[in-house]
Amino acid sequence: MAGGVVVNTAGGKEYPGKLTLFVFLTCVVAATGGLIFGYDIGISGGVTSMDSFLLKFFPSVYRKEKEDQSTNQYCKFDSQLLTTFTSSLYLAALIASFFASAVTRTFGRKWSMFGGGITFLVGAALNGAAENVLMLILGRILLGIGVGFANQSVPVYLSEMAPARLRGMLNIGFQLMITIGILCANLINYGTAKIKGGWGWRVSLALAAVPAGIITVGSLFLPDTPNSLIERGYDAKAQKMLRRIRGTDDIAEEFNDLVAASDESKLVKHPWANIIKRKYRPQLTMAILIPLFQQLTGINVIMFYAPVLFKTIGFGSDASLMSAVITGLVNVFATFVSIFTADKLGRRKLFLQGGSQMLACQIVVGTLIAIKFGTSGEAVLSKTYAAFVVLFICVYVAGFAWSWGPLGWLVPSEIFPLEIRSAGQSINVSVNMFFTFVIAQAFLAMLCHMKFGLFYFFGGWVVIMTTFIALFLPETKNVPIEEMVLVWKSHWFWSKFIADEEIHVGSSIELGNGKPKDATI
Repeated sequence: MAGGVVVNTAGGKEYPGKLTLFVFLTCVVAATGGLIFGYDIGISGGVTSMDSFLLKFFPSVYRKEKEDQSTNQYCKFDSQLLTTFTSSLYLAALIASFFASAVTRTFGRKWSMFGGGITFLVGAALNGAAENVLMLILGRILLGIGVGFANQSVPVYLSEMAPARLRGMLNIGFQLMITIGILCANLINYGTAKIKGGWGWRVSLALAAVPAGIITVGSLFLPDTPNSLIERGYDAKAQKMLRRIRGTDDIAEEFNDLVAASDESKLVKHPWANIIKRKYRPQLTMAILIPLFQQLTGINVIMFYAPVLFKTIGFGSDASLMSAVITGLVNVFATFVSIFTADKLGRRKLFLQGGSQMLACQIVVGTLIAIKFGTSGEAVLSKTYAAFVVLFICVYVAGFAWSWGPLGWLVPSEIFPLEIRSAGQSINVSVNMFFTFVIAQAFLAMLCHMKFGLFYFFGGWVVIMTTFIALFLPETKNVPIEEMVLVWKSHWFWSKFIADEEIHVGSSIELGNGKPKDATI
């Protein structure tokens, strides 16, 4: 295949090049941007189940929990102020992601990560030193701005740096870091809850500075992606960078494709106005529905409130934090499954298998809780019974961790053409944050009113999203990021949105019957 470029039936070329150590290391450093988001998801649920924290900031919740020994287990923690503490971060991240889009496009992906890390550091300091609810929520808002910037830039950076055939593996590094962040937070909460003086929550919140420090310092050493350099007019630097990251001098074709994509993107003055055009309908649909569905799997409910959830279904305080550590471990290990299979089996198979597994577990967990608690919400679980609930929650978490978890970030970050990529990723992040916010805000009230039916509610959504993927998401593995339009063009439903003259890449690919043919160029 000397110098030849093969076009495979998925509709993409294979550019020459290998996975260089340089690319691997830059992707690992960039992926640590996921640590701040994961640490935060894991830490807030644990801290809000610590008595000393509740007593200082939310005394009414603390009293309700202590006085009402008989209270319906489903309604123990139902407090809007308490959920505002958790979810203020997501609103801040939502708004920040729109500003992050402009920074990512104008200054490059790395400065967006740097800005996110710095803001998160300040937020962690405020939270650790908090004396009142105002300081606490102000700190959360700063953390949210940090998360908004990191989640906007990291997945795009990873998708642009990675060679097409390994894009899945390297991009999922972001999700892996999120799961490691959650696990570390769970372990830290388990330790700090045992601190006698009642200041353990300060340690938990302030330690968020560690992952923030890693991404802040790390981003300073990261190179810019060739796509970003070309977008900002540094063609010579981009060529040099492309040689370096592909480990070969044979980069002319990929470079020309990137330049062509960039030239086309320069015609677009307003990506926000452009993204609503008919030809971008498939990408826009995915950017809205994939993050929406990712939240409606019910995973954040399990992750945020695992300690609260386990405490509610009758585990002791210590046991509930331990159960959260177990689910955190499952989450990390199951994410490795997707790292090794996303580029081999493809995105669709993982989505469909993970969805089926999650649905089965939600039905089982809902039923197990229904049998014991019924609608009164009062029961004591035996050790064996409780272990069964945890087991099925773990199988559910595993299903999520190799499907909707990583792919919910991977697929939206790899489907946008350069001209609308920053805007598209902002929509992805903001939809994700908005629904994370809505579900975090509504979950405790929903648990109180819907009781065990909550698990069936999310199960119903899993049926809808799995059907949607089966019908409407084409396979995107191994397709170069600037040629993704060919995949949409060959899809039974989306092809009617894209006119033939709107395809400017892979001109030598025949689109014959709507499917790119095998050819060697």
